[in-house]
This record gives sequence, structure tokens and C-alpha cells, in this order.
Amino acid sequence: MKLLDGLRVVSTAVNLPGPAACARLRDLGARVAKVEPPGGDPLEGFAPAWYRRLSDGMDVRRLDLKGEQGARDLDALLAAADLLVTAQRASALARLRLDARSLAERHPRLCSLAITGHAPPHEEKAGHDLTYLAAHGLLAPPALPATLFADMAGAERAVSTALALIHARDRDGRGRSATVPLDDAAAFLAQPLAEGLTRRGGPLGGGLAAYNLYEAREGWIAVAALEPHFARRLAEAFGLQELTRDALAARFAAQSAAHWERWALERDLPIVAVRLPSP
Repeated sequence: MKLLDGLRVVSTAVNLPGPAACARLRDLGARVAKVEPPGGDPLEGFAPAWYRRLSDGMDVRRLDLKGEQGARDLDALLAAADLLVTAQRASALARLRLDARSLAERHPRLCSLAITGHAPPHEEKAGHDLTYLAAHGLLAPPALPATLFADMAGAERAVSTALALIHARDRDGRGRSATVPLDDAAAFLAQPLAEGLTRRGGPLGGGLAAYNLYEAREGWIAVAALEPHFARRLAEAFGLQELTRDALAARFAAQSAAHWERWALERDLPIVAVRLPSP
């Protein structure tokens, strides 16, 4: 569904989450011009296949925004755009005259979305996904996170904020600006932990037998029979009066994870085999 057909986006954001956010806007129908520095997007070196998927269908250009010609070329793109997505520090945007005030002077209908590490007054503070998660208690050392949680949550937050900016602009014709701090996205992800739901021993942190991980004869399974009707159905299937970790562990150990996934599908139970990351 091309719900954003006709929307024109320009992005100077590299790495993540800017390219992920722009890929979502593209998938919704927006036309995206991605401006990379002369050396390209570092993501291409880390994950070339993913970089290609994220950039597919975009007008990718390499411009030196510090030079006069590059700045003019970018300004020409912005003159016809609805939205600019950036991921540079505020001081860098000011030097490039891509800060909200400068953009409003040259392109009053343009909306701008700045993806930052931290909210003002700490927008110049260095950080990355790992440090945002660490600051909000979302790491379990020495293991590294299985994905870039703050970056990907920030990408989705950037999309929703961008759509809100465009909606407001379309009401009165005046461009608007907003920031999306990734540290705020990490804080949002940490709310279930802060409220005790996912703390160790909390309801969704191992405290409920029906919402837990179990080792099968081969592999592991995730059991999420949280709602009462799921819990009752699971207990009845095993002939149990009460769901306890020991009782479920004994039963699940008897068959493979693949078996239990098929078994659960037949009974409309939320149980799946745990897929481990590829080595």
C-alpha cells in the first residue's frame, strides 16, 4: 500500500537508524533521496547486503556538504522536498546550515527531523546503541544485545514523528522540526523493566510458569500462555491442576522443541521453538 505516494524525503542520515526509518517511509510509498558523504555510508562496509536492501529504490547521491557545490546540490533537493531526515550532531547541522532555524528561512514548508543521541541540553553527548541500552539497565554483561534495540526503536519513532510533522504542516502550510533522541527510545523500551514486569522474578521475568523458557529434549521453547484461557488450555492438555515450572519443565524435556511447536499449533497455544542466532 503506497499510502505516502507523493511524499518527498531527503536524508543525510547514515548508519542506523536513519536509513531504517527512511526505508520504512519508502515502503509506505514516499520517494527518498539519500545523500551520503563522499566516502559513502559506513553501513555498507559492515552489512553490505542489508545496506543494499535499505537503499533499494532510493536516489542515492554522494555529496560533499562542506563544499559549496555539495551544499547547493542539497539545497536544490530540499526545495522540492517535504521532509529532511538528519542524524548529525546539532553543532554539525548548524555549520552546514541544516539546523531548524536556517532551514525555516530557506524552505518554510520543509519539515525537518533530527535523529540525535540525547535530548537537549545533552545533544552533543557521544553515544551509540550499546551505551543507550547500558544507561537504562537493558544489558546483561558479558553478553552483547542480540540486535540494535535503541536504533531500531528509534527508527520506528522517527517514522511516527515524521508523519506527525507532515500532518501538522498540511493543516497550515508551515514546516516544523522535531528531534528523536535515541536515548529516549531506550528509556521507552526500558519501561516494562522499570515497572517490574520484566525484572528477574517479576511476572514476565520468570515469575510465571506459563510465561517462560524451557529446555526441550532438543533445543529450547518459549512458552507465552499468559492469558487465562491459554493457561487453562495448557494445563488441561497436560492434565495439571496447577502450572508450575517443575511440572512444565518435566513435560517439555520429553520431546524436541520442534515437536512442541507443532503440538502447540494444533492446540492454538503460543509456544514456539527458540531460534538461536547463526554462528
